[in-house]
Amino acid sequence: MSDTRLVFVTGGVVSSLGKGITAASIALLLKQRGYSVSIQKLDPYLNVDPGTMSPYQHGEVYVTDDGAETDLDLGHYERFAGITCNRSSNFTAGRIYSNVIAAERRGDYLGKTVQVIPHITDEIKRAIAEGHREGVHIAIVEVGGTAGDIESLPFLEAIRQLATEVGRARAVFVHLTLIPYLRASGELKTKPSQQSAGVLREIGIIPDILVCRTEKPLEEEHFEKLALFCSLPRKAVVEERDVTGSIYEVPVELAHQRLDELLLERLGLPVGRLDMTAWNAMIERAVHPKRGKVQIAVVGKYMAMRDAYKSVFEALRHAAAGEDLELSIAGVEAEDLTSPGGREALAKADGVLVPGGFGYRGIEGKIEAVRFARENSVPFLGICLGMHCAVIETARNIAGLENAQSTEFDQKTPHPVISLLQEQEEVMDKGGTMRLGSWPCVLSEGSRALACYGVEEIAERHRHRYELNNGYREILREAGLAITGISPDGNLVEMVERPDHPWFVACQFHPEFKSRPLSPHPLFRGFIRAAFERSL
Repeated sequence: MSDTRLVFVTGGVVSSLGKGITAASIALLLKQRGYSVSIQKLDPYLNVDPGTMSPYQHGEVYVTDDGAETDLDLGHYERFAGITCNRSSNFTAGRIYSNVIAAERRGDYLGKTVQVIPHITDEIKRAIAEGHREGVHIAIVEVGGTAGDIESLPFLEAIRQLATEVGRARAVFVHLTLIPYLRASGELKTKPSQQSAGVLREIGIIPDILVCRTEKPLEEEHFEKLALFCSLPRKAVVEERDVTGSIYEVPVELAHQRLDELLLERLGLPVGRLDMTAWNAMIERAVHPKRGKVQIAVVGKYMAMRDAYKSVFEALRHAAAGEDLELSIAGVEAEDLTSPGGREALAKADGVLVPGGFGYRGIEGKIEAVRFARENSVPFLGICLGMHCAVIETARNIAGLENAQSTEFDQKTPHPVISLLQEQEEVMDKGGTMRLGSWPCVLSEGSRALACYGVEEIAERHRHRYELNNGYREILREAGLAITGISPDGNLVEMVERPDHPWFVACQFHPEFKSRPLSPHPLFRGFIRAAFERSL
């Protein structure tokens, strides 16, 4: 990182302000000005990774090509900036401390007392260096949590040290804060942001740029007050107002505020031409679609936490924008479909999507959703557990295999049509032990999958322990479920379809992780096209 400039993104006042989207937007703008950019997330929680965390706590687990289970912000990085992330793109405090403790056990510290400073902070700095390849122009480092949190202090101290080591001319601190609006008095309040910047100053970090999330436009007096009390020039206080149309408008709004120009000027780099032509055209299609409307029912078990399906929702939006269609997503709780009249929630849908998940709760509702789509010729896309549900539904209701089930939910089922991967049978630990990352798949001639992808061999990201039981392949084929995607060695079923249905496709992998705003995933695009055709 000898010549790399560093951009540190921190947050204040409250969590969930959108640091990930802001950092991803910065990466996009800098790339579009001609710079090579890398990006990384540092998380202060003590879990080694998010893989064992509840979706209600953390949202979705985003999986990279190399099999890392990571923070959902890496999805923003890949979608916005087109940067392919990897295991080094996300470090947690748990991983940092685990590395230091392992080194201590090996005797690497030669009998020294192991302390937060310098050992933990040195490990954080090493992690930052690992996350950014040599020769990249600008490395962006997002620090999770909120300024003032005890958990974040080692990370903030580490980036303070690193900025000093590389020289302040090569490092810039961007601090994202909230400007709350008090409806009772009709006022925007800057005091929380002033105090947040003060917390950073106490540990030796003086923000170079203050980005202010706000639902109401700031007045000049707000800018001047923030500049004065946060020790900043007026131009370094940037407004980030809530967007109403699409989150992909955020980088455009930040460009209007000249955030990328401020960063480049502060880093002593030339401000090249910004080319957002393709991005702006995508936003126009997303915000002002012209061809028509389509409604998709997403049947899940974590609907109270929409971020649990973040990449699925975004992939649907990408596909709809690519087809110039207005998209309506109806989130359906799977458990509701087992109650009388539950199918009414699907009645208005042009397409049904059943995403992944773990655990038995809601499974029968998901199977009912598959049955509804099959019996009513509604376009269907099943993902991971959604494919398992499609297999179970066919086994029970067409093949006549009573009580067919996955062994994930019933070890004693008479028909284990979904069973544990052979290599998973002796695995006891839960974290990082599933079939993870990018794996190849060969598509069958004449399949809808091949028609969507346009190539016979693909590679997609996985996160699962259970698979279609090969002992039931022939029975399922006779019941009309075609196996149209398999691993190159022929052992793992990756995709199934119903040729007797207008559009019925299910996959073992997670295609949503590879969808991008400017290049929608082919499976999602094919699904949206089929749903729109049905709506006509």
